[in-house]
Amino acid sequence: MFELGKTQTLMIIKELDFGVYLGETLDASMDDQVLLPKKQVPQDSKIGGVIEVFLYKDSRDRIIATTNRPRLCVGEVGKLKVSQVTKIGAFLDWGLEKDVLLPYREQTAKVKEGDEVLAAIYVDKSSRLAATMKVYRYLKCGGDYKKDDIVHGTVYEIREDMGAFVAVDDRFSALIPQRELYGEIRVGDVVTARVSSVKEDGKLDLSVREKAYLQIGKDAEKLVEIIRSFDGVLPFTDKASPEVIRRETGMSKNEFKRAVGNLLKNGKIIMKPDAIRLK
Repeated sequence: MFELGKTQTLMIIKELDFGVYLGETLDASMDDQVLLPKKQVPQDSKIGGVIEVFLYKDSRDRIIATTNRPRLCVGEVGKLKVSQVTKIGAFLDWGLEKDVLLPYREQTAKVKEGDEVLAAIYVDKSSRLAATMKVYRYLKCGGDYKKDDIVHGTVYEIREDMGAFVAVDDRFSALIPQRELYGEIRVGDVVTARVSSVKEDGKLDLSVREKAYLQIGKDAEKLVEIIRSFDGVLPFTDKASPEVIRRETGMSKNEFKRAVGNLLKNGKIIMKPDAIRLK
């Protein structure tokens, strides 16, 4: 049985001017044969010999074999470059003559030519190979990660109600919860994060912030620079709404309050009823 999008070892059962037909057995029926074009046939091949090939569909939607190896097979996750954007989606270069389609519905962010996107290969409802940026179901759980490890991963999807989904080492499932998001993070960003917890199923929760006692000093330094950008007077205090604080500083209200407290303690700011001034 042919497995579209995977490599298989098949037997040469017929030789023609334009290539050879392959099957699982020498007596395979026509429906169980696949063409390997002549330019792909290894020298000294003969009937009964076996060849490892990758199976995909050509421009006429026929299953065809190739001895070339794509960068990804079905179910695998990796980064592919966008070669073209069209009305039906983006085409990704995966190492074969025919690029693979990334439909718009499978994109988690807008892509453009030249971008590298984290994607997985799947077989769609029309039995065609396609790519998706929704790689959650294709990622692994587990690994040797433990709490407080520093890891690197690619952001592949952002949901306001949950946070940023990350593929650690482009292989393992992880989430930066909404409460841990800090600064501006976009799909495609490669982030360095700390493992804040390892769940029972092996999935990881991450934080792009350090532990609170380490982060306060960094937030305080950042806040000083922000106040300077306002000519030394920040036009709101820790009484402002969380939305205003997040928009202007990239911090949560609690993070902002801790940074303000640190600066007050160290005598670097003066609190006014409706503003914060640098000393």
